[in-house]
Amino acid sequence: MPPSPPGVPAVPTNPVSVSAGAAEAVTGPGSPGAVDPAGGAAPATSRANAGWLVLAGMLLVALNLRAAVTSLGALLDEVRVGLALSGTMAGFVTTLPTIAFAALGAATPWLVRRFSPARLLVVAMIALTVGQVLRALTGSALVFLITSALALAGIAVANILLPMLVKQHFPHRTGLVTGAYTMALTVGTTVAAAAAVPVAHAFGSWRAGLGVWAGLAALAVLPWLPAALRSRTTVRRDGTSRRVVRPGRTRLGWAMAVYFGAQSLSGYSIMGWLAQMFRDAGFHPQDAGLLLAGVTALGVPIALLMPTLAGRLGSLRPLVFGLTAASSLAYLGLAFAPRGGAVVWVVLLAFGQGAFPLILATIGLRARTADGTVALSAFAQSTGYVIAASGPLLVGILHDVTGGWLAPIGFLLAALAVQTCAGVLIARPRYIEDEP
Repeated sequence: MPPSPPGVPAVPTNPVSVSAGAAEAVTGPGSPGAVDPAGGAAPATSRANAGWLVLAGMLLVALNLRAAVTSLGALLDEVRVGLALSGTMAGFVTTLPTIAFAALGAATPWLVRRFSPARLLVVAMIALTVGQVLRALTGSALVFLITSALALAGIAVANILLPMLVKQHFPHRTGLVTGAYTMALTVGTTVAAAAAVPVAHAFGSWRAGLGVWAGLAALAVLPWLPAALRSRTTVRRDGTSRRVVRPGRTRLGWAMAVYFGAQSLSGYSIMGWLAQMFRDAGFHPQDAGLLLAGVTALGVPIALLMPTLAGRLGSLRPLVFGLTAASSLAYLGLAFAPRGGAVVWVVLLAFGQGAFPLILATIGLRARTADGTVALSAFAQSTGYVIAASGPLLVGILHDVTGGWLAPIGFLLAALAVQTCAGVLIARPRYIEDEP
């Protein structure tokens, strides 16, 4: 990470100091493991334990960030039949995540200014737990939509908070910690997609395949609960007011949003249509599903590697262009030789989808403060998900109109070009707080 510019106080590099800051932010002033405002310090062991508790809590939250989405995707046919959903309603269900992430993510900075992150995460994970339980129990299509929206609201808030928590508690390990929680997110995504159907079959109902993930969300509440019960709304001790960062008024903020949106558009399109591409190329449905799962599985180590590299490089251009090259080759392969080189295209797609952990790491790298990070995270993700929502729909329309995959893949290549241009703009080290 580049050094702080002149006039900006440098964050202490002593690991004990970082742990102390993490402990105070999690437990609140005057709590065990926090730094005494009068100048005394709690034992180093307590501060280190608090830092580990933050990391464990973040990883548990990350495991939940896509499980509710991918488990529903795996069981959508069963849910559609069980609740008598119309085609329009089923289509709305698949679009609901991006709508919720965009709308509710934008409200998170307002919430952060009024409540502690620990309290917000407790409420978010409780909403996710309750939403998943209720939607698994209901027999009403309308109630299913409402409770799904409740669950997704919890995910939307957590999406925005995690980059801020990385910046706040691990300022000198931004890439490594972002990689760790992104890897946890990827693992949760993969396991939920793979296990939802077997769990449903084991219990004889799709409801079990959806509801079981509520237990994982409830578990994510526990590390944050003690701090949430102790913490108060944060105030600045120096008597100054927080500067409101407005990424939507800056070139950097929009470049981040476009990059996030373009890579998400690609990711959701691949999740929704890649298996069908392989089936149309002559693969059996089971093999096509395995190839799709391969993209996610190979993404686990990439999720750890990409943010780590981003944190060590001065400029992100090599990563931006490398990801573009991998995705371009994969798309061209899918267009002209989908069967002969399927495994190669899957590997290249998995590498190209490393744009997701890259942009998450970049959010922390392009802000100096936790306030700046949460503002940039909210704007980039909420605006980006609005962009991404159109991806799977347009891919489907182009496929229906043309009867093939050349036009949809051409659309994805055009989106990739936009992503690359935005990537060049965010590659140079600078801070959102400095943008005019």
